[in-house]
Amino acid sequence: MQNRLSGSKCLRRSFGTIPKIVAFPNLIEMQRDSYARFLQRDVPAEKREDVGIHAAFSSVFPIRDFTGTAYLEFVSYGFGDVKYHEHECLHKGMTYEVPIRITVRLVIYDTDKETGVQNIRDIKEQEIYFGTIPLMTDRGTFIVNGTERVVVSQLHRSPGVFFDHDKGKTHSSGKVLYTARIIPVRGSWIDLEIDPKDIVYVRIDRRRKFPVTLLLKAFGYSGEEILAYFYRTEKILVEGKRLYKAFDEELLKDQRVSKSVKHPVTGEIIAKKGNRFTKKTIRQLVEAGVDRIPIEPKDVEDRVLAHTLVDPKSGDLVATHNEVVDEEIFDRILGAKLSSFDVLYIDGVTSSDSIRKTLLLDKVETHDDALLEIYRRLRPSNPPTIEVARELCRQLFFRSSHYDLSAVGRLKMNIRLGQDIALDVRTLMKDDLLRTTKTLVELKDRQGPADDIDHLGNRRVRAVGELLENQYRVGLVRMERAIKERMSLQEIDTLMPHDLINSKPVSAVVKEFFGTSQLSQFMDQTNPLSEVTHKRRLSALGPGGLTRERAGFEVRDVHPTHYGRICPIETPEGPNIGLIVSLSTYARVNAFGFVETPNRVVENGRVTDTVKYMSALEEKDYPIAQANAPLDAEGRFLRPTVSARVEGEFLMVKRDEIKFMDISPDQLVSVSASLIPFLENDDANRALMGSNMQRQAVPLLVSSAPLVGTGIERVVAKDSGVTIVAERDGEVVDVDASRVVVKHGRGGNGSGKQVRIYNLTKYSRSNQNTCFNQRPIVRKGACVDKGDIIADGPATDGGELALGKNVVVAFMPWGGYNFEDSILVSERLVRDGVFTSIHIEQFEAVARDTKLGKEEITRDIPNVGEEALTQLDESGIIRLGAEVKPGDILVGKVTPKGETQLSPEEKLLRAIFGEKAGDVKDSSLRVPPSITGIVIDAKVFSRRGVEKDERSLSIERQEIEALEKDKDDELAIIEDVARESLTELLKGQTCAAPFKKGKKSLVKKGDKISSEVLSKISVSEMSFFELKDASQASHVVEMVQIYEEQCEEVRSRFANQVSQYDKGDELPPGIIKMVKVYVAMKRRLSVGDKMAGRHGNKGVVSCILRQEDMPYFEDGTPVDFVLNPLGVPSRMNVGQILECHLGWAAKGLGDQITSLIRSENRKSLRMKLKS
Repeated sequence: MQNRLSGSKCLRRSFGTIPKIVAFPNLIEMQRDSYARFLQRDVPAEKREDVGIHAAFSSVFPIRDFTGTAYLEFVSYGFGDVKYHEHECLHKGMTYEVPIRITVRLVIYDTDKETGVQNIRDIKEQEIYFGTIPLMTDRGTFIVNGTERVVVSQLHRSPGVFFDHDKGKTHSSGKVLYTARIIPVRGSWIDLEIDPKDIVYVRIDRRRKFPVTLLLKAFGYSGEEILAYFYRTEKILVEGKRLYKAFDEELLKDQRVSKSVKHPVTGEIIAKKGNRFTKKTIRQLVEAGVDRIPIEPKDVEDRVLAHTLVDPKSGDLVATHNEVVDEEIFDRILGAKLSSFDVLYIDGVTSSDSIRKTLLLDKVETHDDALLEIYRRLRPSNPPTIEVARELCRQLFFRSSHYDLSAVGRLKMNIRLGQDIALDVRTLMKDDLLRTTKTLVELKDRQGPADDIDHLGNRRVRAVGELLENQYRVGLVRMERAIKERMSLQEIDTLMPHDLINSKPVSAVVKEFFGTSQLSQFMDQTNPLSEVTHKRRLSALGPGGLTRERAGFEVRDVHPTHYGRICPIETPEGPNIGLIVSLSTYARVNAFGFVETPNRVVENGRVTDTVKYMSALEEKDYPIAQANAPLDAEGRFLRPTVSARVEGEFLMVKRDEIKFMDISPDQLVSVSASLIPFLENDDANRALMGSNMQRQAVPLLVSSAPLVGTGIERVVAKDSGVTIVAERDGEVVDVDASRVVVKHGRGGNGSGKQVRIYNLTKYSRSNQNTCFNQRPIVRKGACVDKGDIIADGPATDGGELALGKNVVVAFMPWGGYNFEDSILVSERLVRDGVFTSIHIEQFEAVARDTKLGKEEITRDIPNVGEEALTQLDESGIIRLGAEVKPGDILVGKVTPKGETQLSPEEKLLRAIFGEKAGDVKDSSLRVPPSITGIVIDAKVFSRRGVEKDERSLSIERQEIEALEKDKDDELAIIEDVARESLTELLKGQTCAAPFKKGKKSLVKKGDKISSEVLSKISVSEMSFFELKDASQASHVVEMVQIYEEQCEEVRSRFANQVSQYDKGDELPPGIIKMVKVYVAMKRRLSVGDKMAGRHGNKGVVSCILRQEDMPYFEDGTPVDFVLNPLGVPSRMNVGQILECHLGWAAKGLGDQITSLIRSENRKSLRMKLKS
């Protein structure tokens, strides 16, 4: 056991016995890294990798016109400045995005009619605005139209080659039929299948099947080459009428001896007729130097010729390849006096006649005929020509613009087919099809196992960057078509690149992806845990993935390769069970998209602290010991055999064979599951419920950290982004409810930001209408280190996740009120607001410009009494702090009525006074039913050019005052730090010339500078000292220059922020003014509310009982909850009982310490803390 002060008010005692080797990785690292890799925003153009946006542009450009005389080439791309910051986008309903600009080059060629050589005639290069692209926030979310969204990563089948079989269910005979599939990221799928007659067929994009040899011939292989690749051959030697076959050790094994084989020297019979060639016989033949084996003519009959045979004298055809040797052909061979010929070795066991039969079925002989035949099958309505057929074949498989295996697909094919082709070769190679077909036939011949498609080596993660890259490419392809048409329709010489490029198709695709894609989801923001879990979620659904209806049991089930990569516990309970999963705590996604988990390296039987991340493919060759395997002081295994994972099975393995070891028991489960104490004592189903229900916990009015934790609470609170974390070391110089000001020390050269003002979010509304509020947990004068939590957020306490409350529970029946998971609750919890939460509703009023006239937001509302208007200000907007109930007016608004039938007198008056619509109706925004609360905020947005009302100006003044205070504080701290550094540098230095301020001389020539003199002058004036030490003088000038630059930066930033208020707001068309009102509601615990523990022990509040009627302890302490004891044994979640006991002990210890503090018995207190 170890005591650890975690930097907060929580004093934690760890009962862990396994030392922590690796810190938890950042929990939202996958999202942020993926999008950063997609944008490469901070990478110079010339150093960018071919991934993300760069890869999308590179795959579509250069674009050439139909004549081939003009090319539009992509040079680079860059980003502009963000127009609206995150908080502005949330309030104004905007998208947090950045403009993107691309540099393209239009090259026009002249073609020499005689030679066909192209010469450059003109080059035009231009930078073009290319729309906007959403930016990811530091929390791993996107703000789209004012709402925070998360792009969930997709778990899909990896590209590459896969082999499968039907388990004998397809054909009536029960014969197992094997199939293979080559899956690219982009392009045509190739399906290979073997039918019951052992013919190998191929389908392209699931169209009509045809023999695979037809496609091989279209790829350029001849029939003889195909046979030579798939079959071993036996050489038959002809000497007169005697026949021999060449001696081949491998092929002779287990064959029958047709003629006795004698020793060439002694004449002794080595192999007797009728026997089999055994290993011993073959060894004797090798020792005797036998190089050929005598055979009978019948041994050659029914064998298949490997090559076409031609009479060497006459040149006449004797027999063709793939022809069966019968008596007639045998006689022709003898007649042609051929010295030897090759036959195929087909024994029906290690090699079958599948390919030979497929070749017989395929009637095409030449390469061109094969191309034409495939074209007819794929494009049956078009008349075939050889050029068009050849171009189609190239386009389908060998052009990178149409076919892309990706680096992952090439890697998988290399591993599965035993190749070593470079990963940047992303189109199909001719050899790929040959090897795939051979592997499929061999698999069928030996009845081998199919690939496991649920193995994590065959499934990969497509994170947000890759998903968006695919969408971006779709938009660019649409744009390419339009560019080609423009190039052909208009005079290309007069055009500039911006005349050709229209970015709208790309912007539309990106907008559609973020707005409507199944994987772009409204963020679950109930509490910090639900945010983190949503960002770490992996979905098998979505475009290119599975559907709920089609997904079977196997794909949903837990797989051995999930160990340490995907959580076996956390998944939804409904129809999505197993299809939506979570990453394990230590898991990460590598560059290929495969999930990796860390393992400790074992060297010479000793467990080291070196950690290696391994994917499921790398791990399969090694036995891996569990994290809790007992070790001695030197890190060696204590027991001779160790429990280890070997290819998904748990076996006892000799300790010398262990090469790797798990790093922690935590690595098995996800973040939610690792927050459950005594998880190992809970049934899996209840642990699943516990994991899911923690995400539903509403942030309470006052959060309190759990007495019994697991150690990951601080990590979740920090990585979720709801807390504020110190960016650098420093000292807190000012704290209030809305901000924390931290002063940092100078960098080595006096540069670096000296002050950081952390503005806190106050009573903001989350996506689920829960309250998002931050409060500081540091005091003025406190020193903070980089990474320290300085402000708590919702559902956090002292920098730790605090989803619930520590309450006293009793497991006992109480008058039937806790029947069937009902919960009996003490009135104290309601009275003291222990489970009270705040919920914030947003209401919106919009003034539009209608056909009948403009709507107006005003206090002057027809047919409404003065009493209903008391809470409205002169602008017609409810004042802050007002208590509202259903039916109350939040924003007063009037709308012009339709024209009514006017009398002649009224018509005359209208004509004279010019009134258009005299009547208006009340269309005010009112509080809907069931809402009772307090108005905590109101935002007013006005279109540019519309005069601002008094409420808008008042809000602006408050915001500008806050900005001005930040500016003044920042300037003051910058000056303090600069003065301190310069005083230290100048004090005691000798002046080379007198220093005057005005007419008064402060320092004479040769005198030393004192701190009194320095205190009388400004920081900028300190650069005017002429020092004897020239190097120090230049250093002073440099530091003053840095100080002035920093001050200027602060002032210009403030000026920019203030200038934003003069510009007005961007509102949708037809809207003049928009008002958003936020109402906060306190919700107390009531009958019917659902409550839950961390172990899946959920229930509904059945009765709120007076405190004096609740069961009580021996000392008179009443309990807070009464739970049903029958809810534990049948559910098998004993962890809750263990948690109760440990929590009770912790509370008792806390009570003892409290009483010792109160009695001021310091000696006893020290003894208690030491124990």
